[in-house]
Order: sequence, then structure tokens, then C-alpha cells
Amino acid sequence: MWRSLWRSIDRFSLQHFKYVIDELRRIKVVDMRNRDLVIDLLQSIVEIVTYGDRQDPMIFECFMEYQVLAEFVRVLKISRKSRIEAPLLQYLSIMIQNMDSEQAIYYCFSNDYINSIITHRYEFDAGDLAPYYVSFLRAVSSKINRDTLCLLVKVHGDSVVSFPLYNEALKFANHGEKMIQTAIRALTLNTYNVCDDMVYQFITTPPVSNYFSDLVCRLRHQCFHLDTFLHAKEETSTQERRNELILETDKIVDDLYYLKDILCAGEYRLSRLVTQNLFSLLVFPMLLPLLQLRQIDGSNISAVTSLYIVSRLLQVVGGKSIINAVAGVILYPYMTSSVGDATERNSVVGSWNAKSFLDHLNHLEKMVCSGPESEGVENIESSCLFGHLAEHISSNSQFIGGPLNDVCSERGGILAYIFADNNQSLLLASLFFLLILAESKDLDYFLASMIGLSGTQNMMSQTRDLSASQVVDGSIFVKFMPQILNALLTILASQPSLSLLVQWHTGWFLHKLLIYQENSLSDLNFHLFNTSYEQSRERLRKELDGCWFDYIPDTFRSEWPSCKTALEESSQYKDPFFTLELAVCQKKTSGDTTTLSAWQRMVEAVKLKAVISKGDLLENPLLNMTTGTTADPGKSRALDISSASFGSDVSLGSGIPCSIAFSNAGIRDVYLIPVARGMTGKLLLTEKHPFRSQRGVVIAIAPLAGLSPKIDKDHPTWLHLRIRELDPRFDTSKARGNHLKMPNHFTDGRWTLGFSNAKACEAARLLILEETHKQRSFVESILAPLLQDNYLGNLSDNQDE
Repeated sequence: MWRSLWRSIDRFSLQHFKYVIDELRRIKVVDMRNRDLVIDLLQSIVEIVTYGDRQDPMIFECFMEYQVLAEFVRVLKISRKSRIEAPLLQYLSIMIQNMDSEQAIYYCFSNDYINSIITHRYEFDAGDLAPYYVSFLRAVSSKINRDTLCLLVKVHGDSVVSFPLYNEALKFANHGEKMIQTAIRALTLNTYNVCDDMVYQFITTPPVSNYFSDLVCRLRHQCFHLDTFLHAKEETSTQERRNELILETDKIVDDLYYLKDILCAGEYRLSRLVTQNLFSLLVFPMLLPLLQLRQIDGSNISAVTSLYIVSRLLQVVGGKSIINAVAGVILYPYMTSSVGDATERNSVVGSWNAKSFLDHLNHLEKMVCSGPESEGVENIESSCLFGHLAEHISSNSQFIGGPLNDVCSERGGILAYIFADNNQSLLLASLFFLLILAESKDLDYFLASMIGLSGTQNMMSQTRDLSASQVVDGSIFVKFMPQILNALLTILASQPSLSLLVQWHTGWFLHKLLIYQENSLSDLNFHLFNTSYEQSRERLRKELDGCWFDYIPDTFRSEWPSCKTALEESSQYKDPFFTLELAVCQKKTSGDTTTLSAWQRMVEAVKLKAVISKGDLLENPLLNMTTGTTADPGKSRALDISSASFGSDVSLGSGIPCSIAFSNAGIRDVYLIPVARGMTGKLLLTEKHPFRSQRGVVIAIAPLAGLSPKIDKDHPTWLHLRIRELDPRFDTSKARGNHLKMPNHFTDGRWTLGFSNAKACEAARLLILEETHKQRSFVESILAPLLQDNYLGNLSDNQDE
């Protein structure tokens, strides 16, 4: 009866709204028998309120007068295992999200109705209620501002004693579903961006503030899990391990970005709390083992993982206080020999301990925080941070004593990893970490001068408490640049035994450091560079004998610009994930003979040539190349056939008759016609035209490159051909467009041609090789600028200048 009456009234009218409210009020118990009715009533109320908020003020006046939200609270209380909670929360979320007027939002948050719904005892263990509840909490948080926030907290005196929205949300912070985690983080960020002083005090005071320490502890646990996986000796493929590493690192990076967003709220108490937890629970425990300032035990993360985590933290979170604190800690072994007068240095030489490190932090704090650029919140954060570090050290019983000369040795501290024997991942991870610090705009000029890269001269004129000679002579890169370049060039000179991944990233570092060095190399390093240059050239030349030589020029055109862009990438934006990749795939993968593997090797050779290049070669040397040859009457046949496609009518010319068996077409009598013109090379199989004896119709085409014709040992009239099935123009662009990897396997095609006698079979083989040689020679002429010896003089000329 009520349904027929319902339909007779305008569903968005005030009269209908009052009718729906009355119907809801008549409900005394909600169970499975009337659940659908209650859901319909709740849905209608939400639809009408949403309409009225924008179109009819009288509807919302009625909504307030009838205290409809109180009915929602009542429905929750009278539910008897009806599972009404999920739809009720869903409709409430929709209503709140669609409210535009401040008056409507203010009313909904008044009278403690929202808090009552938030704190209602829900049974989350059964069903899928949690997503609806969290969605409701997020909807509420999206509408809070400084005026409405006070309606959702409970205050006693001058202090907030309860904040149900925030407290209940944090209970789902570690939920297994990613969607729920994301919603909770969005809710907390909404809250941090509108908090007033009292709410901030509540959030940053225990036990509520434990959320931040728990957050960092979970992040640290993820870092240990990443490290365990990195060094696991499971029998899985390199690609599978790489994919798993990506998943693990994505979780860590997500957490770092969340911490960054919290710091961007700009509230000093919140920033100080997050920064202190980051350092005491994550960063500092990772930095100390790197400096060998405490005993190495099973609780330590490996150096490669530590360097990755701290590097990513500097990139994502950053900030003056964190950048300078990390730099101050990591540069400690080198600063002890550069800071302070000679008397003080002599007095500590021979031994050091936690006290000497604390003195170093105190001195560092004065330098970093005393300049005019350090005033304000950053200054407060830095002071609190260094003080917190001092407390951490004082209470840490794992510090070890030892000779200071050992710590500050020529290759101590971070340099111990840069010069680690036969460990390319440690070398590059350590260098990358230092480059991030050196290129950071937030690094204090004194600390930047200790690293010694760009801007050193400008910093020298401003440096306090240091002489110019101390800045230059004591800086890491100035003092150790020849050895660092030697380590990088040694890797490149060993390229045949290493993967492209190692060589590529080594080339990136070399490119960076040579810019700072103004292309200056010692005789030994110049010899190593020439060795690697010659090897890259020979590797490219070797690809001319491969099955993809016809694609080398096009590959240069497509890959060279992206290689150039990647080489010029700033360390602030380069993903340090490569340091983890190197730890699991340093060795060159075993080769196979498939065309897919051959394609990948050819692309690697092109990229390697882009990495190990000099001077003008940083501009694409093949950009203006021509792809054809000058036409003449003698080329008319080649022009005719080279442009042929499936079904084309072509001259049989000197085609060699043979037969081939197709799986679905039986044995066919055909003519074999190989033809090369410029970079284009094709093998045509044509059937004789039924009415024109000297013409044929193309029934099959294969690329000339990669055919590798071989006569069968047992059947000298059979000629075996390998056919490339991979089409790089389609497959590689498809993979890139979808952010996918190339398929792991492509099956090469095979043709077997039968000839009338062995002499005809051999003639066909030689004809194929002859045309292939023509095509190869043309490609080689295009690549001549990259294969000539005279390019070896470019760097030498720059050095002489």
C-alpha cells in the first residue's frame, strides 16, 4: 500500500520527504524481514536531502527540524543482525560527499550525531563492512575545516580529550586492503591540514602520537623484508626477482611520500615528531653501520639496501633538516680531519668514541643553524633533531671505540663502499648517495664544500670557520676523483663480462663526474676510457653480423635521444632502484640464439655506444642519414622487387625455382627471389603467373637479415632458413605503451625449401648471402661515423686544451 502511495507523490517534494521520514520512524526493529524496506527509505532520504541542499531550502529545514540524522543513529541501535550497517554507511557517505552548503555540513556535524555513528559498535569481523565504514570516515574528513573540526572533538578545559574520527580511523591504519589504507591516509592528511592548536597538541601527545612511531617502525620492517628478499637465494629468474623487488620498493616509496605529505602540513610540532621518529627509528640505525661506528650484528640491513633507503628518503622527503643531518652524520669521518684547529685534532687522534661524535654533532648544529637562511621552523626542527640524535647516541650501548686513523683513513666511511673490490652495486649505490647530497639545493654550503662538487668555488667565498685550502683539499670528490673515475672506468673496460645494466648506470656516473672534471682524465684513466670505447665500437661492429643489422640505424634514431636524456638526468629524479637491480643481476645473462635475444643484444650495443661516446657524439650522429641509394637504370629491377608486398605482381628475373610445403596449403612450386636495396632486404617467394610466363605473384615475404641459410647435411637439395617472427616496430612500441616488458620467448619461424638438385640449392644459398652482404654494406656505410678510429681523439683533444 505504501509503495503505491509513494509513487503517486513527487519523489522530491517536501510532502514526500515527510512521508518517508514518518515511515522510517515507525520502524521499531530492523531485521532481515524489513531490511529491504529500511534500505529503500534510507536511500530516498539521502536522494531528497541531496536534492534539497541544492534546489529546495525547505527540504533541508525539514531535515533539521525532524532531526533525521538521529533516525540514522536509531536504526543502527535497533538493528538485529540485519546487516543494515553497510548500506546505511554507504548512503550517509553519499549524502555528506554531495553536500555543498556550509550550513548543511555544519548541522550534520552538530549534536554529536556523526560521532555517535562513528563510535557505534560494529562487527567488522563478519562480512565486508570495513570498506563502507572507512569510506564514511573519509567522506566526513573531506568536509572538515577549522570551523567544523571543533564539532567532532571533545574538549575538557583547554585540551582535546577525544577525537573519535581520528582515533577510530587509526585502528584501520594497518588494514590488509590497500584501498582502506589509502583512505585512512587521506583522512589523516585532511585532518592535519585543518587542525587548530588544541587538536595538534592532542595528535602529537602520547598515546595518540604513537601512530607516527608505529608508522616508521612498519616502514623499517618493510626495509628489513626488502633486504631479506634481496639476498635470498631462491631459484627464480632475474625478471621475476626484479618484479618482486619493484613491488617491495613501491610499498616503501608509498610510505615515504605519505611522510612527506605529513611534513608538508607545515606544523612544527608535527614535523618535529615525524622527523625525530624517522631519524631515531630508521635513518640513524642505517647510517651508523655504514660508518662502522657500531658493531655489525644480525640486526643490520645490508649496505646496499641501507643506501637505497636513505637515498630514496632524501629524494622523496628531503628538507633542510633531514638533508643536513644525514650529510653531517655521513661526513663525520672526513670532517674530523678538517674541522677545528690542529691542537684539537691532535688531541683526539688515536681514539674516538660516542663523546667525540656528540661533539661533532654540536659543532655541526652551530654551523647549520646559525645562518640567516636557517631561521624559522627549519632552525627549530634542526636543533630538535640534532638534540634527539645526541640522546640516541648517549643511550646506545653499541658504539665501539677504535683508532681514529682507521675511521678517517684514505678509504674509510662511505669511501670504503665506493672502493669495495668487485662490488659494482656498492660502488654505484655509494656514489649515488653522495651525488644526491651534493646536488641538493638544501645542503648547507659548509657540508657541500666537504663533498666538493658543483658550486664549490661560490661556497668557498662564504664558508665560515674554514680556510679555502681546507675546503678544497678535504672535499671527497676533489681528493678522490681520480680514484673514483678509475673505479668507474675499470667497470666499463670489463664490459664483456657485465650486464648492460651495470654498464649503463656506470656510464651515467661517468658522464656526471666528467662534467665536474671538465673532461679531464689521467693517462691511466684515459687508457681505460679508450679501452671501453674500443670495446663498445667492436660490440656494435659485431652486430653487423647479427640477424638485426638492418634495424641498427633506426634503433639509433629511436634510442639515442632517450639515452641522451637519461644521461643528463639529475640525481634528484633518478630512481635508485637500479642499485638493488645491480645486486641481483650483475653478471651478464647467458646468451641464446633466438631472434628476440639477438634483438635485445643489438639494442644493448646501441645504448652502450651512446653511453661510451665523446664530444659531438652526444648529438645523434645518424640524424641526417639517408636510407636509400641514388636510382639509376641498372637499379630498376631492385626498385621493382624491393617495394613488392604480398600479392604483388613482380618479374621472376633470375629467380630460382624450388618448392615449399605449407601446413595448410600443401606443397607449392615457387621461385626464390632475394633482393636488397639500401637498408631494405627481402626474400620473396613467388608463384608463376598463370598467363604471363616471366611474371610471378608474391605469396610469402621474409626479411633478408637473419635468414642464416644452411644446407641440410643429409639432404643436399634442402635449404633451411630462419625467419624472424618478432616485429620490433609493433611489439616494442606496444610493450612501452602499456608499460610492459617484451615477452620472454618468441619462436623463430623456419622455412625449408626443396630444389631440383644440389647445385641449384647451393646457388640459392650464395644468392641469399650476396644480397644480404649488399644490405649489410649499406648499413655499415651509414654507421661509419660510429665505427671509425678518428673519434677516439675527441676526448684527448679536450684534455689537451
